Amino acid sequence: MRVLGIESSCDETGVALHDTEHGLLAHALHSQVALHADYGGVVPELASRDHIRRLVPLVRRVLADSQSTLDAVDAIAYTQGPGLAGALLVGCAFAEGLASALGKPTIPVHHLEGHLLSPLLTAEPPEFPFVALLVSGGHTQLMAVSGVGRYQTLGETLDDAAGEAFDKTAKLLGLGYPGGATLSRLAERGRSGVFDLPRPMLHSGDFNFSFAGLKTAVLTLVRNHAETRPDFHADVARAFQDALVEVLVKKSIAALQHTGMKRLVVAGGVGANLALRARLDAATRRRGDRVWYPEMEFCTDNGAMIAFAGAMRLAAGFPARPAGAFAARPRWSLRECVEAS
Repeated sequence: MRVLGIESSCDETGVALHDTEHGLLAHALHSQVALHADYGGVVPELASRDHIRRLVPLVRRVLADSQSTLDAVDAIAYTQGPGLAGALLVGCAFAEGLASALGKPTIPVHHLEGHLLSPLLTAEPPEFPFVALLVSGGHTQLMAVSGVGRYQTLGETLDDAAGEAFDKTAKLLGLGYPGGATLSRLAERGRSGVFDLPRPMLHSGDFNFSFAGLKTAVLTLVRNHAETRPDFHADVARAFQDALVEVLVKKSIAALQHTGMKRLVVAGGVGANLALRARLDAATRRRGDRVWYPEMEFCTDNGAMIAFAGAMRLAAGFPARPAGAFAARPRWSLRECVEAS
């Protein structure tokens, strides 16, 4: 079965074609970074309009790259939520309209489920069950995953997520937009131990997160040190990253201990952070556990994860639905999605 995937939840337009027998056939992605850079963040109206411009060319590119046709598509999966309302509506309307014209069914997909399942696109995917550390944009969660659509939330962020903390801290350091990846590269040049920042909720005894205080600590540090030495910002970036990574690693290992599972899956944009990967690799190796990550190209929002999640849902027995009425869900917890399935 071939599933066409459409992703348009924020500032990336993604399209992909996945075959349940042959795997990912092709995918294409357009990033809006240049479009929003002058504004210091995503402008929702501009994002929506750009999705409209990009979807048809991207679909044509994927079909050409896969040497496939629309007639060969069996179902169309798309991101229903969460995300920016206007951006989601573009993808929802496009997918449902195309499916209706072709007489194909649709598969609305939860954006976080796409991220959560994306490590299974690797050449040697993990088996169920596993603990998932989901660190995507405004979401930081630990989940026990026993199968497709079978997710138990162990803990989540109470305020700023890890990705938000990266971007906001980067802005405090004058790194521009998007700043998370730039801050990570800057941290590689910083010295460990120069500044001591708090590790929020490190010893809370649960699996919840809170990174707003860490961001505020960086703000206080920058204001109190009117330094111009070249390595000051690099040392601050390193201190921030060390603190955040330590919290993510400790909570993830604690979740493995709590559940008795031996497999950890990391998904989402922060999953591309090399320091996080190195610390998790070392921590799981010491315990005799194993950790999986998405391919780097699938850490950010992309159509491949949506096409794959749609195909996985079909394989797990979740039915597709006739094309027609639809509704974008800008605010939609994964728990609500699971309960409604």
